Amino acid sequence: MTRKKKRKSNKGISNLSNTILSILKKERNQAFNYKQIAAKLGVNDASSRNQIIKKLAQLAAKQEIEQVERGKFKAIVNTEYHTGILDMGAKGSGYIICDDFDEDVFIASNNMNKALNGDEVEFYVYKRRKRGKIEGEITNILKREKSEYVGVIQLHSNYAFVIPDSNKMYKDIFIPINKTFKAEDGDKVLVKLEDWPEKADSPYGKVIKVLGKPGEHNTEIHAILAEYGLPYEFPYEVETFANNLDTSITKDEIAKRRDMRKDLTFTIDPKDAKDFDDALSFKVLENGLYEVGIHIADVSHYVKEGTILDDEAYERGTSVYLVDRVVPMLPEVLSNNACSLRPNEEKLTFSAVFHINDKAEIKEQWFGRTVTYSDARFAYEEAQAIIENNIEFVIPAKAEIYNRGEINTQISQDVSLTEQAYNTKPEIAEAILVLDRLAKLMRRKRMKEGAISFDKVEVKFNLDKDSKPTGVFFKTSEDANKLIEEFMLLANKKVAEFIGKQSPKKTFVYRVHDEPDDSKLANLQGIVSKFGYKLNFQDRKSISTSLNNLLKDVVGTKEQNLVDTLAIRSMSKAEYTTQNIGHYGLAFDYYSHFTSPIRRYPDVMVHRLLQHYLDGGKSANTEAYEDKCQHSSNMENLATKAERDSIKYMQIRFMEDHKNEHFVGVISGVTDWGIYVEIIANKCEGMVSIRDIKDDHYAFDQSVYALIGRHTKNMYQLGDEVTVKVKNTDLVKKHLDFILVD
Repeated sequence: MTRKKKRKSNKGISNLSNTILSILKKERNQAFNYKQIAAKLGVNDASSRNQIIKKLAQLAAKQEIEQVERGKFKAIVNTEYHTGILDMGAKGSGYIICDDFDEDVFIASNNMNKALNGDEVEFYVYKRRKRGKIEGEITNILKREKSEYVGVIQLHSNYAFVIPDSNKMYKDIFIPINKTFKAEDGDKVLVKLEDWPEKADSPYGKVIKVLGKPGEHNTEIHAILAEYGLPYEFPYEVETFANNLDTSITKDEIAKRRDMRKDLTFTIDPKDAKDFDDALSFKVLENGLYEVGIHIADVSHYVKEGTILDDEAYERGTSVYLVDRVVPMLPEVLSNNACSLRPNEEKLTFSAVFHINDKAEIKEQWFGRTVTYSDARFAYEEAQAIIENNIEFVIPAKAEIYNRGEINTQISQDVSLTEQAYNTKPEIAEAILVLDRLAKLMRRKRMKEGAISFDKVEVKFNLDKDSKPTGVFFKTSEDANKLIEEFMLLANKKVAEFIGKQSPKKTFVYRVHDEPDDSKLANLQGIVSKFGYKLNFQDRKSISTSLNNLLKDVVGTKEQNLVDTLAIRSMSKAEYTTQNIGHYGLAFDYYSHFTSPIRRYPDVMVHRLLQHYLDGGKSANTEAYEDKCQHSSNMENLATKAERDSIKYMQIRFMEDHKNEHFVGVISGVTDWGIYVEIIANKCEGMVSIRDIKDDHYAFDQSVYALIGRHTKNMYQLGDEVTVKVKNTDLVKKHLDFILVD
């Protein structure tokens, strides 16, 4: 029996011209022959190779490519290329943020060329606007923003897919069956991208951690951290290194420092705080001035450069404050023990000490390493009780009465204070009142000089033993909070000034905040005008005055949280850098972060640099510190996103138990797919889909930030009050869906 001859396929390679051009443009500095292009296309039969050879000749004849040597071709580059950062939308398209353009550049889903959200990309723009926008195509991925993603795994017989949680990851991830890390079908996992073959629709990856079952509390909290590349435990060797540190305070070490153990010293922190990284000392000098010390845990004494402990702290960059836990930058032996300024314990500290007069003017300053002893620990509520009761007393001319252990009998005995605040340390009550008065003078001066008062309401949760939310409450900044804030700001400002004004110029770590963007301010003005507020953005002074008046006027209104959020978003982002441009929001020419080295790595850098310069050292390497500053800013940004996600997660978990209730809310956002509603009573925000508004066909009108009914002309506008109930809660995707209640 004769075999039938196998028919030769004449099928051509689809879209071959564009594919070859795409390959050559993507790597336009490299020349390719037909074999290399065939390999990239994954073809090796004679017919395909002949097609490629012919197409290369045709493209060269059209002068779309050039033959640089026999059989080797390169793209002819006549396009201007730009670089920027890709911001993906939920539907596979996105925008590139690029300094070369006044507006973001739209990238359609078919022009992504395997770029992912946050990637630094190279692109070109079309000569004509498309869809009324500047539009372009991505030609090269310069730097991946991340390689690890969280998602749910779906197992098949000999392969698996991970469906990412993030709606900005528009592709599922293919997992070979031997790289599933023993995950079970439906598990939430952390997956690492390994490759994205030229012809593959999805990237390839491997599972590197099984996080647990979707919807379980610890699974979702760990997933939030993993999504942003934030660890939730310390490596064994780092814990061991920290536990083996000598944290004793020796006579030799005390002798190297200014001894301030006899000065009246105390901490004021949240009642649930576990680490106390700052304390205040207070005494009245014989010349009538007040000596106020801002004492900060001397973390750099224990965390030495070049150690694995320092490497770990640098990589983390910051502590992360989630709803139900803190993920610390330093192991517990330091963060909660050796570096925590606990009451009735001696501690090694780094201090800024000021002599201040009655007008809150600084007459003298001193910076250096100290040893201190905290006499008492106060919660903000206890300090607030002292301030609100406003004990009347006369400040004696001599300082002896303020020495540790003595009592000023002139304190009014008829005022009821908390037991700790009065009975144990009445002299601290006097100190708090003086410090409160000085803080208010300093704050008033800052506001007069153009500082902006962002006292945004914080959403907090009452949690049971299983971390289930049983209630929502709001945290606002009281006088006691502002007292601590002002003296921390003073230390940060004066340390930055002390180094920043030296000549010759010295490398230092600054916390800077640029002026707000005009377009963002205009957008804010357009939105708040819907609520009846007017703003004046004529100059820098009028901007800050206008914003402060707005933030004061909205206090207690239904739109307060919305307006506070929008006002903050209109500002530039604060960041760390060696290039000082001042801090716009605080109205400071010099500002740094000195006061929280337990939880912020930049503060550790500031302590090291300050001591280096106090010792007469030369200017540090600017480039090295600028890289560290950029890393610190990036880690702070990731931590902020994780903290927001944890609040969103807990809000959805809270609303699961309130599905049949009606809530009054404010429309906090309007889009072409629906409206976002923030419930007034608990600040939980969810979405009402445009498909669920049944009484008419609605369309988005951007000019008035509203959905408008085609027939009824009903309007759902930003700031409108509506009544909603829960339609769906999705803990995995962190979605909260509402429906309107008539």
